[in-house]
Amino acid sequence: MLEIGMVVDGKYKILNVIGRGGMSVVYLAMNERVNRQWAVKEILKKDPCHLHANKKEIEMLKKLRHPHLPCIIDVIENEDSLLIVMDYIEGRSLQDLLNERGAGSQEEVLTWAGQLCDALSYLHTRKPAIIYRDMKPSNVMLKPDGSVMLIDFGAAREYHPENLRDTVSLGTRGYAAPEQYEREGQSDARTDIYGLGVMLFQLLTGENPHSLRPICSINPSFSSGLEAILLKCTQIRKDDRYQSAEELLYALEHYWEWDASYRMQQKKRLTLFLVSFMMACILGLHALFFGWKVMDIKNHDYNAYLLAARGAASREEEILSYRKAIRLDPSRKEAYLELLEDVFLNDQVLSVQESDELRSILIEYGDSRETNEQAFQRNQKGYEEFAYAAGIAYYYKFEEKSNKKYAKGYLKTAADSEHLDWKKTERARRLGVIADYYSRIGILDEAGDASVTYRDYWEDLTALSSGNLVEADNERTALVMYEELTGQILSRTEELIKDGISEEEILLQLASMEKHLDMDFSYSRNSGQAWMKEEAEALKRQIEKAEKIVRSVCTQEREEIQS
Repeated sequence: MLEIGMVVDGKYKILNVIGRGGMSVVYLAMNERVNRQWAVKEILKKDPCHLHANKKEIEMLKKLRHPHLPCIIDVIENEDSLLIVMDYIEGRSLQDLLNERGAGSQEEVLTWAGQLCDALSYLHTRKPAIIYRDMKPSNVMLKPDGSVMLIDFGAAREYHPENLRDTVSLGTRGYAAPEQYEREGQSDARTDIYGLGVMLFQLLTGENPHSLRPICSINPSFSSGLEAILLKCTQIRKDDRYQSAEELLYALEHYWEWDASYRMQQKKRLTLFLVSFMMACILGLHALFFGWKVMDIKNHDYNAYLLAARGAASREEEILSYRKAIRLDPSRKEAYLELLEDVFLNDQVLSVQESDELRSILIEYGDSRETNEQAFQRNQKGYEEFAYAAGIAYYYKFEEKSNKKYAKGYLKTAADSEHLDWKKTERARRLGVIADYYSRIGILDEAGDASVTYRDYWEDLTALSSGNLVEADNERTALVMYEELTGQILSRTEELIKDGISEEEILLQLASMEKHLDMDFSYSRNSGQAWMKEEAEALKRQIEKAEKIVRSVCTQEREEIQS
């Protein structure tokens, strides 16, 4: 036996006895190093069965960390006893409170119930789940701050689905669920819900748990909704109870929704809503009919403008008809796409004048106080399709070959698209990176530093050019990427070398492109791809030229260093 004043394990000073049981004593102890109080439970080793049960409880509690559950922080084994150091819970049990003052108020009992549901939910979601099995007022401590702690895990067990029944039937008569005394089946989360329901009945009414009955028959001022919840908790069949602590917690937090008066009020509101809804439906059908007629006329006129544009005798008349269609419905894609592809790109060149005209149409304000482009963007799928077409047009066919700033924005929209097919989005991403560099490379910021370096450009460009581009996209994109990389090497060899790209890196990249030109392309004059073979041969000559320039520049640099 421990003695008052002695120090256990060199740190826990025994202050006094705070509880006794058949084979155990609980002491209040102080850890003077950290100035904190603990409870020390001394279990005598006289009864092996009792000791084994306590060791199981210890192993279970050591794993738990929850604000409404006690925490074991140390276990000390002596020759004739086992010492468990755990949280000291200052306060009193709900049973002491019941004995002293009787039933509690509905509000405070609901507060305790919410905290206990939270604790049970934590226990039931462990792996494996822990079933408490002994919910009663004497096992719940009320702390000075108003919160509660669930104590005494002597009856708790781990739930194993493969077991057919509980190993030992434990629990307190009156609070224990029926299945805790059955030969078949085992206790589970719904067992604890039963026990909590019985305890809440007792805390609200002050009556013996053996005399379960509707709480409103005892005190009519109680909520009929809360009565319904407790009746559901304490059903004989487990399937008729709440199936989880979370489900019960939600019901308790909305108990008034089960009140008869509340449900009658909701029924009246539903009736009023249905009447209003029917009236709205009738009016909506009228509005829908007339709206449909207006939309039908609008679509008819829009399509008429498209037909007029397609059959126009002059270019000016063609453009005017498309502009009328766009003014009528700026969210539709057809007029924009046909204007771009069939009018402005008719000669395979997008001139500066045509670009200005396209921009003026997009930024023109319509009847809805927004630009045509803003209205068009609400049609996300249609706008992304146009953005791809415009980005490709500005990249390949704009007469200002070195000016790709207009392509950049459209290509980014297409690259981020959720509606275009993956080849188009990947093509837009690759071309967009190049277009972006054209707008930034060589430009200094306010501090005089380059916003992007040639090393950055090189790494992105080589990454975009890696792999079989023909298979990933098509021959046209592959040629564009290889031409871009070769062109940068031809025109910026010195800048690339100064930015740390080695001669070996550059020559390896040139050799890789030449290999892809030989292996990945399928040249066929019969399929109208003669241009491709000619362009590829021209690119090979540029690659050979680039190799010579790189070797020459690097040789010259080495000679300058040596001299």
